[in-house]
Amino acid sequence: MTSAFEHAGRPAPSEIRYKSALRILEVDFADGMKSNFTAEFLRVMSPSAEVQGHGPGQRVVVPGKRMVAISAIEPVGTYAVRLKFDDGHDTGLYSWDYFYSQMLERDALWERYLRDLGERQQGRD
Repeated sequence: MTSAFEHAGRPAPSEIRYKSALRILEVDFADGMKSNFTAEFLRVMSPSAEVQGHGPGQRVVVPGKRMVAISAIEPVGTYAVRLKFDDGHDTGLYSWDYFYSQMLERDALWERYLRDLGERQQGRD
């Protein structure tokens, strides 16, 4: 079954749930794939220009977000949500394509993030 919100050949979420006690966002996709994202992961990998920069090589490593939580989830049209975090960050638009690609690349992205923190002598707390 193809979702009405399919974007760039990738299925849209069929359901998004936030488990606040665990600080985990659960995403079920229309193709049957499922993923869990920690609030920390979504915050430090935010698609916002504040984190990703405005061009190649401008990504910012965001330390100290182990305990960050999502305070609100707002739909943006039929293609994304805006996540608001309890540290005040709220500028990233998390598109369906973004969630799907993050699901596929999460382990490599997380390893790179931890390596970058270590190189900068920064931590998650």
